[in-house]
Amino acid sequence: MSSTTNARHCKAAALALALCLAAAPCHAGTQSRESTNMNAARTASETLSLRQQSIIPIAALAAAGDIVRLNTALEQGLDAGLAINDAKEILVQVYAYAGFPRSLNALGELMKVMDARKQRGVQDKQGQLPSRPIPKGDALLAAGTANQTKLANGPVKGALFDFAPAIDEYLKTHLFGDMFERDNLDWPSRELATVGMLSVLPGAESQLQSHMRISMNVGITAPQLDQLTQVLADRVDAGAAHRAREALARQRARAPGATQAGVTAAAPQPADGSCGRSSSEESCRHEK
Repeated sequence: MSSTTNARHCKAAALALALCLAAAPCHAGTQSRESTNMNAARTASETLSLRQQSIIPIAALAAAGDIVRLNTALEQGLDAGLAINDAKEILVQVYAYAGFPRSLNALGELMKVMDARKQRGVQDKQGQLPSRPIPKGDALLAAGTANQTKLANGPVKGALFDFAPAIDEYLKTHLFGDMFERDNLDWPSRELATVGMLSVLPGAESQLQSHMRISMNVGITAPQLDQLTQVLADRVDAGAAHRAREALARQRARAPGATQAGVTAAAPQPADGSCGRSSSEESCRHEK
């Protein structure tokens, strides 16, 4: 009996050891997968997708009026997964920062690119249209005011808007109302486009810094903005990249590790009503 019992005990111990050894690699594998997923998520937050990268030169070159290079940027954007309607939204938005002529010329170039791609047998995805009607009248003003407040992380007001209330209304009803209510292009994409546009406009450094801050407010990370400046250097020009890097550095120095809530306008106020600082003077002060 004693010999049989001992044999049984030995078998049980061996089985337990085998199960333990088998479970250990499985547990390690689970930990490894979790670690990989965490690292992937962290990497995603530090890099722009190819689609996001393609938005930057399209917006910048359209705002600069560089139609020849815009043609190439549009081809690359569509190849990177940008939908036709995404490209349309970006180029329509150009007029708010660079004027109707450059927006219209850029849209005309998009039509040429689409025709050329169809002739080559390329089938680009059309993309989404806005999911809801754009409000009108007082409802549009309310929607635009709410969007501006969300983007700026606080209400935007001040002496400049008291001095010229029409521009305040246009910003709220049209830029932040008519445009930002169009939800077929998300806000991070619109901000990447806006930063690209402002980077090619000398004299818009204050607004450029403002949109570095707003970009962070809508979820674009500082490493992604660093990457944006490199995309400008590689695919637009050194001047645009330099302006973007300086604006990002000023914003980091002004609010290290945090976004800022609420702005109050003073002269000169950035054209889009957001807060920024030019190289010589403060353009607005924050409400805490």
